Amino acid sequence: MIAYETRLGTIDISETYLSKLIGHEVTSCFGVVGMVPSGSKQRLFSKLSRAEHPDTGICVTGDSDTISVELHIVVTYGMNINAIAASITEKVKYVVQETAGITVNKVTIKIDGIKE
Repeated sequence: MIAYETRLGTIDISETYLSKLIGHEVTSCFGVVGMVPSGSKQRLFSKLSRAEHPDTGICVTGDSDTISVELHIVVTYGMNINAIAASITEKVKYVVQETAGITVNKVTIKIDGIKE
């Protein structure tokens, strides 16, 4: 839970909310086929549910000032991976800043697969 004080009171933002927000934005990027579960908890959950969740493959860490995001994605074969990564990085930074008012310090993108 990320919490910060404003003049009107305390605002609490959960990592789950940020993960779902980031997941929706990343999967809409050109060249991204989908997300891959990261960590044993997400792998087990994906095996049991068999449904695609927007927070799959995303790990958000940090505090109320800055956060770090780790993404596990699958990309389309033949696409420029550097261009995809740059697009995702800028989109994630912009959306989190505009929606939650939190600065994204670092976006780590791990390509876990390529599909045609």
